[in-house]
Amino acid sequence: MRDHQSHQILFGIVTILVTVFAMALTDAIVKLASSDMTLWQIYVLRTLLVAPVLMFLARRTLRPIAFGWVLLRSLALTLMYLGIYAAIPLLDLSVIAASLYTGPLFIVALSALALREPITTRHWAAILIGFLGVLLIVRPAAADFSPFALIPVSAGFLYALAAVITRSRCAAVPAFTLALWLNVTLFALGATASLLIAGFGAGSGIDYPFLFGTWSVTSWPVVILLAVLMIGISIGLARAYQSPKPQVIATFDYAHLPFAGFWGFVFFGEIPDKYKLGGMALIVFAGCVVFCLDGRTKTQKGADIPENRTGSRTT
Repeated sequence: MRDHQSHQILFGIVTILVTVFAMALTDAIVKLASSDMTLWQIYVLRTLLVAPVLMFLARRTLRPIAFGWVLLRSLALTLMYLGIYAAIPLLDLSVIAASLYTGPLFIVALSALALREPITTRHWAAILIGFLGVLLIVRPAAADFSPFALIPVSAGFLYALAAVITRSRCAAVPAFTLALWLNVTLFALGATASLLIAGFGAGSGIDYPFLFGTWSVTSWPVVILLAVLMIGISIGLARAYQSPKPQVIATFDYAHLPFAGFWGFVFFGEIPDKYKLGGMALIVFAGCVVFCLDGRTKTQKGADIPENRTGSRTT
């Protein structure tokens, strides 16, 4: 039995590493495509390819229980992705990834406020350390400070909000169903924004074609690659967090940070400076402390550790 559990944990670790590697690659491809296609174009065309696969996988629960909460979760994640991708042409991938990983720290605070879960002094210390890491990365007092650097932090908050909703209201909803409705919401946003921009000239005069431009020539190989990656990420996250030790998987989830740095260097020559590297280290440390504290507390209570990541970034 112990050997079987060990194999399951190892499988989960390998799966999450492959999955976050693909997630970082996806972000890099979106940044690369941002000079040729609009975000809304990517949302609409990618969903047209991904949705049929997810509909087949979720065919038994197309309209799940707690449907209103599923839609609210999807809206929070849609806004999260808007925050990530709105800044992606302007910021290094490693900065965006590090800011997004403030999510676990926001989860602790939101769980204490909304779910009345206990929060210890060590939790507060971890939150403080994590946000010190954010300050090192963003450096608001620096001469080259850009307010755009705060956008991915807001995305981290929205991720946390979606995770709390997932855990408290959508725990019984299959991951593929959550992924399907997230994609439907992304499609609706992409189609609405595209029609507004094309029909009414919304955003005219703003020189930011990735958000305010009209559709351009579609690079179908890029769209197909993004669709394949998203399906793999959906399956990978769901399978990884079915591990008997999801808090262990969550710590390996932070491999997304060096992977984001790797793809940022490969595609764009991005090299994080010492402040960004130090900030990332503090955020990773704080997040691991939070996961370890939560895992220890729930194990002592003899309860299963609720998964707060499955389906959260499945797109």
